[in-house]
Amino acid sequence: MVLAVLVLTVFVGRLVQVQIFQGPALAARAQEERITSSVEVAHRGDIVDANGRVLATSVDRYTISADTLAIQSFQGGQRVDAATGRAVQDGALGIAQLLAPILDEQPAELAAKLNGDDRYVILQRNAVPEVQRAIAKLDLQAYVRTELTSRRTYPAGVVAGTLVGYVDRDQVGQGGLERAYEDVLAGTDGKVVFERGRDGVQIPNSEQESTPAVPGGDVVLTIDADVQWKAEELIDDAVSKSGSAYGIAVVQDVRDGTVLAVADSGDVDPNDRSTSAVANGSRAVKDVFEPGSTGKVITMAAALEEGYWAPDSQFEVPYRFTTPNGESFKDSHEHPLQRLTLAGVLAHSSNTGTVQIGEKIPLDVRHDYLGKFGFGQQTGLGLPGESAGIVPSEQTLANDSRTPYTILFGQGVAVNAMQATQVFSTVANGGVRVEPSLVAGTRDAEGTFSAADAPTETRVVSEKTADSVMRMMESVVGEEGTAANARVPGYRVAGKTGTAQMWLPGGGTTYMASFIGVAPADDPRYTVSVFLRSPQSSIYGGVVAAPVFSDLMGYTLQKMDVPPSTTPADPYDLTW
Repeated sequence: MVLAVLVLTVFVGRLVQVQIFQGPALAARAQEERITSSVEVAHRGDIVDANGRVLATSVDRYTISADTLAIQSFQGGQRVDAATGRAVQDGALGIAQLLAPILDEQPAELAAKLNGDDRYVILQRNAVPEVQRAIAKLDLQAYVRTELTSRRTYPAGVVAGTLVGYVDRDQVGQGGLERAYEDVLAGTDGKVVFERGRDGVQIPNSEQESTPAVPGGDVVLTIDADVQWKAEELIDDAVSKSGSAYGIAVVQDVRDGTVLAVADSGDVDPNDRSTSAVANGSRAVKDVFEPGSTGKVITMAAALEEGYWAPDSQFEVPYRFTTPNGESFKDSHEHPLQRLTLAGVLAHSSNTGTVQIGEKIPLDVRHDYLGKFGFGQQTGLGLPGESAGIVPSEQTLANDSRTPYTILFGQGVAVNAMQATQVFSTVANGGVRVEPSLVAGTRDAEGTFSAADAPTETRVVSEKTADSVMRMMESVVGEEGTAANARVPGYRVAGKTGTAQMWLPGGGTTYMASFIGVAPADDPRYTVSVFLRSPQSSIYGGVVAAPVFSDLMGYTLQKMDVPPSTTPADPYDLTW
């Protein structure tokens, strides 16, 4: 009896110690070990074109993992291997027998993974729902877990690939619009807190806290997938035929600044991230170059707007011209002395004539108009890696004897393709520069659409000046101009060729051949620009870039049901 009392006293003492003194700490520790949480992945929003065509979307996928320690206690029991008809073995071999056919692996290789040194092993990533359902039927929750994840897919493939960008393994945007609009697309992951048993499986009805996932919003672009596809096809073909290093094409609506296409040569498929090309971004905003003769449009606009010259002002234009400070300039082709009007200087793309026009324009005005047309500043597209270009300061112009003249014909200043395109859209829009945009707005999970902020509008020149420059640019595409290849049957076209010399690192030069134009010239709707770097067949924009413009502009006008021009052109006299 004494012995029994002593034992009972010890037990009671221990019980008091555990229940009263250690109880709260032990309870907290037990709860901590039971409580776990799982993440409910938020559905990433889609990226769609202006017509709702999906360019990027997310699909449900699963990560299949196994607990190698728990698997050691697996009992095959009465299970039968469906593939062989044999009894399922115990431990890792048995699990491998069951999973191998579903995961399309060899049982022996899978068993080796399950017998590894790590407690938890990933058996498969991005498994399709069919695989998850098949594993769920095996009732292996204590040993094998299927965690819902998401996989980004790009149904349009290479169409707008450089624009759309890509996501990493964690579904975070790493390039293009995926990165630029990460805050809209990503959404917010949910969380479920619950109690689990020793085997790691959730105890029924043990959920303590649940925060539902908030899906990401969709990003609705201004891009038209059909126009984008056509632009990519045409620029790829032009690069191939001309032997160019690369090409760029842009299509913009002059009325509201929306961009219908930004095409880079070369196929970039966001579904295939095996190459670095998908992460490089669009050259249309990253690469800068001297615009060449397309920049003469700014000089003409400044000369007219400030009242220094008129479209019919007369000039004697030699092949070579020397300024009062001794700087000498020449035209692209040797020719006898020409008697050209201001309009004729633009139509013939004369460097020497443009220098004479610019001599009358003060340095600060020349510099001011580069900025007014958007050079040296971000375009507003918001794409990663965009360059603002290079514009010499007023001080540089004042201390340099040559650059003040070269900027008059598009040399000595560097721009990206979007900035160069903007100049022509501004003129076509009656002299008002509208900030370009790629995104029409966003749409939340309930389908509510929120339009993007209205673009910034800035008057650069008067409507009268813009109309005069448009009439002058029509002559560029006329019989005496440099871009007869840019004509579009049924439509009046205004534009300008460009052949810009580019200095290469380490010495040597190459060329950027371009054509930028607007149609219909009598009722402007679209600006199309084409740029070809280092063409081998010809360095002249009127030869290699203008035909691409013609095809792309023609396709765009017909796709958008733009009626043909109904009034004839009214060109200025080009000679006197």
